Amino acid sequence: MADEESQNGNPDSDRLARGKARLAEITGRSGAEVMAALGEIAPDFARYIFEFGYGDIYSRPGLDLRTRMLSTVAGLVALGHAERELEVHIGSALNVGATREEVVEVIMQMALYAGFPAALDALFIARKVFAERGLTPPQG
Repeated sequence: MADEESQNGNPDSDRLARGKARLAEITGRSGAEVMAALGEIAPDFARYIFEFGYGDIYSRPGLDLRTRMLSTVAGLVALGHAERELEVHIGSALNVGATREEVVEVIMQMALYAGFPAALDALFIARKVFAERGLTPPQG
């Protein structure tokens, strides 16, 4: 149905399709888990994530995806209470070309602004993501 609406010029359908495609590009997943998880409680909220978050913001031309994802990691570290999102977005940063070292540096930078506890928690989340991907720490 979304494809049919998109062909009929429905801008919301275009945003939804663009958002789903961008999410898949960044995370390597379809986003079906988000839709399923929120389906019973707030299906519109899932649609907003796709349309606004990924269809509008993550699809803007002003920054490359690597920079956007590193910025997202920084913002989530600063929040200090978004462990699930931080785990997803650290993985997404790696998916779009950020290195392990860049992710660690961004998190460490946030200690100045978000505090050491927030940075420390984020480093432990990063360690988990790195281990799941077989990314070992540099030797030296």
